[in-house]
Amino acid sequence: MKRLQILPLLLGLVFASSAGIVNAQSDKAEASATRTQVKMERDEFIKTHRYDTATESWVLKSGVEPPTGMKSRAEIRAARDEFLRNNRWNAATDSWVSLKGVPRDLSTRSRDEVRAETREFARTHQWDPLTDTWVERAASKKK
Repeated sequence: MKRLQILPLLLGLVFASSAGIVNAQSDKAEASATRTQVKMERDEFIKTHRYDTATESWVLKSGVEPPTGMKSRAEIRAARDEFLRNNRWNAATDSWVSLKGVPRDLSTRSRDEVRAETREFARTHQWDPLTDTWVERAASKKK
């Protein structure tokens, strides 16, 4: 009975010693530098932002200017609305269809229709701060 309990222990030790010691973490210096960098970024963010419980989002503190070159939220929304005026979501093909000619007036559409298309836009596009444009997300292979 004792041999049966010792055998798995010995086999485990043999396999562990033959495989060598595997360290899943990187170098200590690299890990601490990354952690230090993350802490500094967090502290900078806390200095410039506050949490607004009414909107449940982080907002810039008063007197703090956004980084240069960053578009405002209004400009980003305007770009989204321009896309929605010039394109229509086609549920049959599960894609956006470009409207040739005159852009449509979204104010003539019902609130639910606008919300549905805005939801589809948010699902299929994301804001790229490097190019300051909306870019299409990679198509999901999951159906």
